[in-house]
Amino acid sequence: MSDKSDYYEILGVSRDSGEDEIKKSYRKLALRYHPDKNPGNTEAEERFKEAAEAYEVLRDREKRRIYDLYGHEGLRGTGFTGFGGFEDIFSTFGDIFEDFFGLGGRRSRRTRTRTRRGNDLRYDLELTLEEAYRGKEEEIVFEKWESCDICSGTGITPGSEPAVCPTCHGRGESVHSQGFFQIRTTCSTCNGAGQVIVDPCRRCKSSGRIKAERRVLVKIPPGVDTGTQLRMEREGESGENGGPPGDLFVVIYVKEHEFFLRDGHDLKCQVTVSFVQAGLGDEVSIPVLDNNEERRITIPEGTQPGEIIRLKGKGMPILRRGRGYGDLFVQVAVKIPTRLSQRQRDLLMEFSELEKQKIGTKTKDFWDKIRGI
Repeated sequence: MSDKSDYYEILGVSRDSGEDEIKKSYRKLALRYHPDKNPGNTEAEERFKEAAEAYEVLRDREKRRIYDLYGHEGLRGTGFTGFGGFEDIFSTFGDIFEDFFGLGGRRSRRTRTRTRRGNDLRYDLELTLEEAYRGKEEEIVFEKWESCDICSGTGITPGSEPAVCPTCHGRGESVHSQGFFQIRTTCSTCNGAGQVIVDPCRRCKSSGRIKAERRVLVKIPPGVDTGTQLRMEREGESGENGGPPGDLFVVIYVKEHEFFLRDGHDLKCQVTVSFVQAGLGDEVSIPVLDNNEERRITIPEGTQPGEIIRLKGKGMPILRRGRGYGDLFVQVAVKIPTRLSQRQRDLLMEFSELEKQKIGTKTKDFWDKIRGI
């Protein structure tokens, strides 16, 4: 046997009572034992739960028929086990508390203006290759939506209060019945907030946000490249209705350099030397990125046109690793003079004769070896 009390006795109605009488009795009991009117009273809480459970069964024709025939044991087969707590009760019978008691119920008080995170923003920042190499701090200026400084983002004139939405009566949703079904939709008047603003803020016109200029100091680390994104948390637009702000993404664009070509962490360049420098070897100057000065590099004796000289650790800083540098690759181009003085021509002819003698000696030695074989 179940130790639960009889549902009819709990509501104080007879077994042949109609639906209206059962509903009216439940309203009185719910108002009497409502938790807001009996804070800390455990006995009232139990009475409130019992009344809600009894009403849930007796208002349903099928559940009531089963209960009349088999009692509490029969309801177990229907899957009904009562309510898990106050939230279940308020979500099921919230309309009763709101429409008849004027308490708003916990359902109404739980209704909050829907917050929304602010939009992320993008700022494109152009740098020179030297700035990308060294890193820098740059102050950027842009406009964004910020929380109104007069109403603190509420959209309401300070000192006034929002009113209960006249369409949904604070529930934030509208209920439409179609046969046996109920369709719940977000209230179009208050957009689900359950409240409407009757005295809007004069500055933001109830939006809670205003357009304002923002200055942010961006720290750019050494080694950034085109496409690098620097995330500035909470520097995006302010959220709506108290929602958190979005983020600001600073997107880097590195301009092309007149001398260096960047390839990831490495740098490439080309230096032009005379055929004399390539043959005899020499030192030439190239620009550097770290201090806007020049560096001397050695062209080895006998350097061929197109030959590449690799300088380890003289490239760009490696951003992701946080340490180290790429390499610098210097391609040597040999310039051939287009006009020669007579003295230069004589020297080159003499040089040519010497080369022929070397070639002739090598050729004679080669055929002598062949004949010997």
